[in-house]
Amino acid sequence: MKFFEERSDQSEVKARIVQKYFSAWANIVVGAAKRFGEGKIAYIDLYAGPGRYRDGAASTPLLILEATIANDRIRDHVVALFNDQDENNSGTLSAEIAKLPGIATLKHQPQVNCGEIGKDAEEYFASTQLIPSFTFFDPFGYKGLSLKLVNGVIKDWGCDCVFFFNYNRINAGISNPIVKEHMDALFGEERAALLRHRVKDVAPEKRQEMILEDLTQALKEMGGEFVLPFRFKNEKGRLSHHLIFVSKHFKGYKVMKDIMAKESTTADQGVPSFAYSPADESMPLLFELSRPLEDLEGMLRSQYGGTEIVFSDLYESHSVGRPFLEKNYKELLLKMEKDGLVELKDPQGKTRRKGKLPDRLIVRFC
Repeated sequence: MKFFEERSDQSEVKARIVQKYFSAWANIVVGAAKRFGEGKIAYIDLYAGPGRYRDGAASTPLLILEATIANDRIRDHVVALFNDQDENNSGTLSAEIAKLPGIATLKHQPQVNCGEIGKDAEEYFASTQLIPSFTFFDPFGYKGLSLKLVNGVIKDWGCDCVFFFNYNRINAGISNPIVKEHMDALFGEERAALLRHRVKDVAPEKRQEMILEDLTQALKEMGGEFVLPFRFKNEKGRLSHHLIFVSKHFKGYKVMKDIMAKESTTADQGVPSFAYSPADESMPLLFELSRPLEDLEGMLRSQYGGTEIVFSDLYESHSVGRPFLEKNYKELLLKMEKDGLVELKDPQGKTRRKGKLPDRLIVRFC
C-alpha cells in the first residue's frame, strides 16, 4: 500500500478547513437542491491521494465521507467523486473507503477513478452543467491546475472550490521556459508574460505578494468574484503554500471567512491574521487583508459619511477582501453609536436588546 507521509500540523489544518466548509456548504445548498432539482449535491476531489497518512490518520476524502455519514440531513444526497492519477493511490483509497463504519448507509456510494487531470478534464467541466458541487484541488505541484478548470467547477449554481497553491513550486516555475505552458494555464498567457517580466530581480517577499495578487485578480476576472487565500508558512517562518477559496456568492465567502478566521494562529484586536504576513500597499487585495481594526472606523466614516445603509448590505459590500468579520463591524458600530457617530434604526420599529445589532438595522452615519 502507498501512504502519504506522516500528517503535519499544516496538513491537519488544511483538511479541517476543507471538511468544515463542506459540512456548512452542504447543509446550506441541500435544501434548494431538493426543492429545485434531483436533490443531489457533490463533493469532487481530483487529486484525492490514498486516504490515509503513514501514521494512520485520515486525510480529506475520508473526513468528508465521515462527515456525510454522520449527517442525517445530507447523507442521502451527497455524490462523492474522487480521482487520483496514481493507480496505487486510487486502489488504496477504495480499500480505505470500503472499511469506513457506516459507508453502506450512503445512498450514493463514492466513486473512485484513476486518471490524469489535463485538457480533457478542462473541457468536461467547461461543457457540463454541474449539480451543486464543492470541489477540492490538491495537486503536488501545479500540473493540471488552470484557470479554465477552476472556472469550469464554479460556473454553475451552488458550486464553490478551494485549491492548494504550492507557492514554492510555482515561484520556481514562473521564469522556467520548460513549464511555460503550465504557468500560462494558471495565470493566463498575457498575465503570465507580464508577471515574468515584473518579478525579475524583485526581493523574495515582494515577489510572493506579486504572484498571489496576480493569481487573485486572474480568478476574479474569469468570474470567481469572491477569492479568499489562507497562507501557510514552513518551520522557518517562510511562506510555503496557500489554500485559495473561490466562489461566485458572498454567502460562501462569509462562511469560509469565518472558518479560516478560527484556524488563524493570531488575531489583532479580534481581527484574524488568516496567517498572512504584512502585505505591501502596492498589492491592493493583500494590503487590505493586513489592515488592523483601528482603521475600520475611519474607513467606514470616509466611505459612508452622511449616508445610511442596511447593516447586512454594509457588511457584504465592505468586508470583501478585508480581514474584518461580521462581529468586528457590529462591535465597532455599537461603540460608534455610543459615541454619537452613528444612529441605528430598526425599520420594523422593534425595541432593540441592549448590545445587539440585528442585520436588518439601518446604519446612519452622522
